[in-house]
Amino acid sequence: MSATPRKRLKKELRLLDVYAVATGATLSSGFFLLPGPAAAAVGPAVVLAYLLAAIPLIPATFSMAELATAMPRAGGVYYFLDRTLGPLAGTIGGVGTWLALVLKVAFALVGMGAYIALYLPDVEMTTIAAGLAALLGALNYFGAKKSGSLQIVLAGGLLTILAVFIGGGITRLDPQHFVGFTTQPLNDLLATAGLVYISYVGVTNVASLSEEVADPERNIPLGIFLALLTALIVYGLGITVMVGLESSETLANDLTPVATAAAAEFGDIGKAVITVAALLAFISVANAGMLSASRYPLAMSRDHLIPRIFQRISPTGTPVVALAITLCLVLVIIVFLDPTGIAKLASSFQLLMFALVCLAVIVMRESGLRSYDPGYRSPFYPWMQIFGVLASMALIVQIGAWSLAFTAGLAAAATLLYFVYGRKRVMRTGAIFHVFERWGRHRHEGLDHELRGILREKGLRAEDDFESLVARALVLDLEENAEFEEIVDQVAAYMANHTEHTQAEICHQLLERTHMGATPVTHGVGLPHLWIEELAHPEMVLVRSDKGMHIHFLNPITTQEEDQMLHAIFFLFSPENDPSQHLRILAQIAERVDDDGFIQQWLAARNDQELKEILLHDDRFLTLSLDQRTPSGTLIGHRLGDVELPEGCIVAMVRRNLHVYVPQPSTILEEGDSLTLIGDKEGLDDLRTQYIRKTDV
Repeated sequence: MSATPRKRLKKELRLLDVYAVATGATLSSGFFLLPGPAAAAVGPAVVLAYLLAAIPLIPATFSMAELATAMPRAGGVYYFLDRTLGPLAGTIGGVGTWLALVLKVAFALVGMGAYIALYLPDVEMTTIAAGLAALLGALNYFGAKKSGSLQIVLAGGLLTILAVFIGGGITRLDPQHFVGFTTQPLNDLLATAGLVYISYVGVTNVASLSEEVADPERNIPLGIFLALLTALIVYGLGITVMVGLESSETLANDLTPVATAAAAEFGDIGKAVITVAALLAFISVANAGMLSASRYPLAMSRDHLIPRIFQRISPTGTPVVALAITLCLVLVIIVFLDPTGIAKLASSFQLLMFALVCLAVIVMRESGLRSYDPGYRSPFYPWMQIFGVLASMALIVQIGAWSLAFTAGLAAAATLLYFVYGRKRVMRTGAIFHVFERWGRHRHEGLDHELRGILREKGLRAEDDFESLVARALVLDLEENAEFEEIVDQVAAYMANHTEHTQAEICHQLLERTHMGATPVTHGVGLPHLWIEELAHPEMVLVRSDKGMHIHFLNPITTQEEDQMLHAIFFLFSPENDPSQHLRILAQIAERVDDDGFIQQWLAARNDQELKEILLHDDRFLTLSLDQRTPSGTLIGHRLGDVELPEGCIVAMVRRNLHVYVPQPSTILEEGDSLTLIGDKEGLDDLRTQYIRKTDV
């Protein structure tokens, strides 16, 4: 497998882009076309069928949001299933979801024909649909941001027109049109819910774009949930208005049911406006589907399940080969097939995928991987996920034997692809093997390393307060060379003041982890770390030595014992109840240490303050040591509450000897105290000018 770095997609999509893509991918054929066939099956209860269809989607939505914030990578469902259930499940999920999206895109483009035919009955709809597909493919070539911007315009226009349609029609409903609403057989309702289930799946398709979302831990779940809420409101109220304006008998098998309902009450103008809305919806879902679908071959190629050529990224940041293949498949379906007959089949496979997504959350939670760190966690675990699996499978059964056969056939084809091409090229298993490891069978470390890499990319969260951690850290600046064991002994003595553990216990645990290969050591830097149950917050000790610190450790990659001379050691201690925060902080330190010239800057620092500034690259904190020989000596003997500080600046910590205190206004400042101040840059600059002479640094 290639060790060359992968070219990452640009993080260009904001919250509004996520919402627009998810909403645009949802409100199309499901609203403008499928209500007609659905009404033919269950009459006025079509409204209830749409609401029932959303039930199995809710657990899948919560689960998808959790997985997308933990693993924001192109590929969505494929990536999640591959990393949880293994590459075989990932191949099935990737091929199936990709094909379902392609069908949905083709369905939307051909669906435009029914509405265009209202005004241009002599135009060949297949030609128009193919031309629109090519146009959308070209647009997607220029990147997610331009495509996402189009989604905002399309979704905004669509929602505006639908709001007028629903608002104007809700007061004109005919109660007689709802007679028989509650008398439909349950089996018919469930089968119809399975038919229209495809209407909602666009809400979660945005997960395939998660690698391109800025601040994914906020924007992905919020965008998905807002889109789901919008879809439920529009489908619930919109289809109620359709049935209330025109009877279900009139709407049955009508491929333009919204235009029919609008014309009945609002005339030709209403019909024309709603046709515009339909065209916006179809273009929107086709654009969003094309954008999402092209990311699945990219992700599978990255993992060596299909040829490497699908990894090719254009200068505009687009997976150009994956996009081209997706476009070609859409064109083939438009020209040679009737996508409206495959709505049930697409729904069936999506239900299977979402059942597996719910299962994936259970696997990740039970794997024990500390590096699994979603920014959003699904509520009601595991009952939410168990219900999602059972509800999805129940709807698949209700859809019919042909759908089951299609699902099984597609799964078999994907399985064949994996065994013929992918199996010999991957050396990877999923998180499910970490569950097995807990039962004493097997363990695969690759996923843990990959998740730690994702943690590093995602960076810190606001609650991690890395700035304050570094600001209050103890600094040991050694003038002579030293052995790692000697330094560990000093650090353990310091940490014994913060915990109920003895110096000997802390020292033993640090050395044992180092000898087991749990201490990262690279390029003259060591990162010993430890979880301690009773710690209230993370603590850190920074150690520097110009002449070097000798360490004997186990290299976990080579499994050989090695010796190195270190110039920097960062000891991290965190509460045991938040292992993910601990890993995020480690990743942040590793990210900084990997910067070019870090060691040179570290060795050139003139005091504790500069050492911390090098680690942080931050100008919003200040360490002030009180010394009678410097201007800071004027603070000695004063109550902290009497010291005038610039607005926005506070004393966060006071270090006195080896003890760190959270100060009170009554704290009397003493000679040798080290004050950690946090605040605005301007205020801290004033304090530097007032209390720190250039000769002091």
